[in-house]
Amino acid sequence: MLVQIYVVDIIFGSTNESLCKDFESLMKYKFEMSSMGELTFFLGLQVKQTFTGIFISQSKYVKDILERFKLTDCKALGTPMSKTTSLSPDLEGEDVDQHQYRAMIGSLMYLTASRPDIMFATCLCARFQANPKVSHMLVVKRIFRYLKGAPGLGLWYPRNEDFQFMAYTDSDYGGCNISKKSTSGGCQFLGSRIVSWQCKKQYCVSTSTAEAEYIAASSCCAQVIWIQNQMKDYGVELFNTPIQIDNSSAISITNNPAKHSKTKHIDIRYHFIRDCAEKKLIHLVIVDTEHNLVDLFTKAFDEGRFRYLITAIGMINFE
Repeated sequence: MLVQIYVVDIIFGSTNESLCKDFESLMKYKFEMSSMGELTFFLGLQVKQTFTGIFISQSKYVKDILERFKLTDCKALGTPMSKTTSLSPDLEGEDVDQHQYRAMIGSLMYLTASRPDIMFATCLCARFQANPKVSHMLVVKRIFRYLKGAPGLGLWYPRNEDFQFMAYTDSDYGGCNISKKSTSGGCQFLGSRIVSWQCKKQYCVSTSTAEAEYIAASSCCAQVIWIQNQMKDYGVELFNTPIQIDNSSAISITNNPAKHSKTKHIDIRYHFIRDCAEKKLIHLVIVDTEHNLVDLFTKAFDEGRFRYLITAIGMINFE
């Protein structure tokens, strides 16, 4: 039986239905609590359980924020960000209401709990909250226009599929126009189910593509180790997890001790991936760029490529 608690909200489940009934009775007896029945809504997440799997979405929340920011009548678009978009501080641009801009970013960040398709665009716009301009607001509104066209998109977790644990990692080399820092992207899967995803600007400027990819792989590795430890609590042992990466140099740096002397300039906190590889906790696997699903978290694409990626990670419109 598994029980998860968030402040005053509790969800629980078991392979034995009688255990759920006993737990429900016990909690009602010990505390002033009420049971909401089968899980359908939790912390803003809509949960639809069927015999073939579980679908998680936030379609109600999407409609609420579209109404909140008066964008219910906006024109729908096929992608959250144009492939040609290039954001900069735009110091000469016209100022916009900072409070509204930050409120829109905050609403979108909460939505990324079930919408990895807007993760990259939202994180990129979030970098300009200190002094937002009209050019930044237009990009944020484009994300809302994309949501208007796909409010019911969510994550599908099919039942009784392969439970293999794997991850993908990538980076955009020097993608930040201001600092020339790269963006690390990572996502982790249990079978065909995406269970975790990341998009974050790196702390330092990388001097090569290999270095940027190596740093991204280290960040992905840290998340993989965390998930491995988390799954131990559920009695599931996951070792030697494959991390798929489209840069052979980063694999060489990780696996070949002879290359380590050439990477002393890389911050030592990123080198723990070597130890993880030696301990057989993870191993890096080369993957073709076209099939690297984490591209979704490092750059913008045309609609065709974008649709392929969101379908590949398990996003569907259940309606």
